[in-house]
Amino acid sequence: MAVPLLVLDLTGSVATAGLLTGVMGTTTVLTGLFAGVVVDRVNRSRLLVGCDVARMLLLAVIPIVTLAAGAPPIWLLFVLLPLASAIGMLFQVAAVTAVRSLVGAAEVTKANGRLYAGTALASLLGPAAAGAISGWIGPPAAIAVDAATFGVSAAFLLLVRLPARTPAAGADPGRTRPWDEFLAGARFLFRHPVLRPLTGLLTVFILLTYGVDDVVVYHLRNGLDQPDGTIGLVLMAGAAGAMTGSLVVAALRKRFGFGACWIGSVAVGGAAVASLSLTGGPVDVAALMGVYFCTTSVAGICSMSLRQEVTPDHLLGRVTSTFWTIHFSLGGVGAAGLTWLAQHHGARLAFVLAGGGALVVAGAALLTPVRRPVIGVSSGVSDSSERKA
Repeated sequence: MAVPLLVLDLTGSVATAGLLTGVMGTTTVLTGLFAGVVVDRVNRSRLLVGCDVARMLLLAVIPIVTLAAGAPPIWLLFVLLPLASAIGMLFQVAAVTAVRSLVGAAEVTKANGRLYAGTALASLLGPAAAGAISGWIGPPAAIAVDAATFGVSAAFLLLVRLPARTPAAGADPGRTRPWDEFLAGARFLFRHPVLRPLTGLLTVFILLTYGVDDVVVYHLRNGLDQPDGTIGLVLMAGAAGAMTGSLVVAALRKRFGFGACWIGSVAVGGAAVASLSLTGGPVDVAALMGVYFCTTSVAGICSMSLRQEVTPDHLLGRVTSTFWTIHFSLGGVGAAGLTWLAQHHGARLAFVLAGGGALVVAGAALLTPVRRPVIGVSSGVSDSSERKA
């Protein structure tokens, strides 16, 4: 929230703000290519703390330069913020591996749900706080507060003690070729009979739906003539839906099993997006956005928990970063295509195509092993494959 406001203050150009966002996103995806190798080979506790300290220092430069020079040069933002995004990817991959180390397999879904609820709460309160602080004393001050929160996070992480990592059976790190290390996560992901189709389905899903938020904003403002305040309330309803989904996902998966929970969530979410084409007021949009975000959080937490459950500890970082790199690689393309479609042919057509595509993804999942209610840890990946990785 604060960064685009700062860019607009410095340049008056929304295109520059978009370019910075694009550079940050690209940096994140590129970092994902090797983040797993780093996470699987270093002390995770130190890495988590180090990432937070590094982000605190990088972001603190912006308000310091503002105090000293009146305003930071725009090139400085293009250096500091992509670096912070890259470090953020390292942190996220390490955090995923840490969750599996801290809780038993039976509690992974519940733990992920509670962590996701915290993220949803932050997405609900953070933009409002950033907007208030930016309006009061300027965007650099909001970024200073953001930097301080990373310092607080690092302090709390010092209290977390992660158990020692379980080494791979028969592995000899000294004889492992760098290229084999790099590809180990991809090999496991694509050899697994459930993770392979699940990765493909999720990549198609994000290609179809990544731009839904932007199209909703466009629909509310241009199609329904709603003010910015109402748009904010609609997006808050979506965040509330995400929190709800994260709190009920463990019970849903326990009751219905993985396949029904994941496929059902994608199907209901797709139906909600398609139904946005029929809305005539902000209340309808808010209700459907709440349903959509609720179902996407359920599906996302289920899939992340499954990867944590079935992946050997020594490969989890690489499998996670490989998945995220593949998963988000087409998100930007999908968002650009969906928003272009809404701009030139109307938001309602964009909603129908995105929602209908999600329903097709759910139907396709019924033809794959993803439909299984219970997925075992081995799931067809041989011990020799794990030792080689």
